[in-house]
Amino acid sequence: MVYFQISPIGFDCRKDKNDCEKYPDFCKECVKAQLEKFGLYLEHNLKFTIIDSEEKRIQMFQDLIWQKFLDVLNIKYILLMAKESGLALIDYPISGAGVNTELLTGFIQANITFSESSYTSNGNANHGNNHQFYEFQYKTFNILLKNGQFIRICLVLDNKASDSLKILVIDFLSKYESRYLNKIGAHIRKGTGHFEDTIDYITDTFNVKLVFPMILTHTLLPDELDLIQKNPIQKAIMDFAKILLDSKSFFFIINLIDEVQKIVRIDANKILYEVYQLIEKKIIIPTTIETAEDTISKFQESRAVRIASNELISSIISNDDAINELKEKVKHMSEEEVKSSILSFIRKAEAAEKGLAYKEAQEEYEMALYLASGFDYKEEVGRISFMILGLDKKIKELELEYALKIGEKAEKKKDYVKAINYYQQGLKILNDAQELYESRIKKLKKKIENLQKNLEN
Repeated sequence: MVYFQISPIGFDCRKDKNDCEKYPDFCKECVKAQLEKFGLYLEHNLKFTIIDSEEKRIQMFQDLIWQKFLDVLNIKYILLMAKESGLALIDYPISGAGVNTELLTGFIQANITFSESSYTSNGNANHGNNHQFYEFQYKTFNILLKNGQFIRICLVLDNKASDSLKILVIDFLSKYESRYLNKIGAHIRKGTGHFEDTIDYITDTFNVKLVFPMILTHTLLPDELDLIQKNPIQKAIMDFAKILLDSKSFFFIINLIDEVQKIVRIDANKILYEVYQLIEKKIIIPTTIETAEDTISKFQESRAVRIASNELISSIISNDDAINELKEKVKHMSEEEVKSSILSFIRKAEAAEKGLAYKEAQEEYEMALYLASGFDYKEEVGRISFMILGLDKKIKELELEYALKIGEKAEKKKDYVKAINYYQQGLKILNDAQELYESRIKKLKKKIENLQKNLEN
């Protein structure tokens, strides 16, 4: 017979508390009787909590998910070791390197030996508690260690472990040894066996996905989109996730929360709760650290190509093929050909600017600047830079006009999150030339404050 313990269980009794004669004095007995009809054995370890409103239920989950987030943010390293030999089975970094596992395992072994000898002589363990945890300092880190029957788990932490993290460690160790008993037994008997295939279970248990790089799904069903549109916090989350993805191929939850809080004055745990719902629905998708590192590398290579190793070239150039072709051509160009090409790029840029094709004009100006700066034509560099600044001002004016127009439309529709977002984009444009727009900045700041008050009410 296999015995299953299910914790925690949520049960909806489907009765209005105002119409129930048993509420609240006999709720425990009533719920217990209902659950026993399903064959659940409830004689021991029954923890009973009444959540008598939807608001309290959501608040409970908000606090629970927030604590999970704080706990995983605290973890730098997860280390699993064979209890007898002290050999590392799993060496998994979460939020940074800088830990020499060989030195750490030796340090741990020495501390445990000292603690156990101290326990023998004094009758109590200096580093333990009721659950026999070992907690000590290693360099600038806090170490939390727990022994199981065959293995021990070590967490390298930035700060001391919370009670919730300690409970999670106890639960993990019991389940891990049960789940992978055969693998652990083979390692003890023969000293062989690899445990890399258990990493997914470890990351799931410790909610490591909450600190993974995130991406958005490419497919969003109409029903899902409709639900997001009706939830102002989820809508803000999705809007800002898309903005963050404009500059990188992924984003982190902590950055997303920070961006949303700049617009919506709401507690971080409430934002995280909505992010978590989107993760559960696979609308926001965690990626692996290895995938993220590969993405970062590709992004940096692409950016390096765009700026063409020239500090004076901005990231405006998006035609990588064109700049690469120019880089090859310039190796074989004479000084006369370089000057002719600069003039040609400027003429194309001016023509594009007159036709209001500003992005195309920018790219042509940037190509001209690339040649002029590369050959140290100071006079040409100054002239072209002035042209780029003039064009940039026109673009900023158009961006400002667009941001304010969209913001006003959103405000009329009472989509205050979207309105604040676009107004703040406009404010950023104005702040770049603050001395010219002081009165407009004050008016826009006041408008944003009023909209934020609407969201709070």
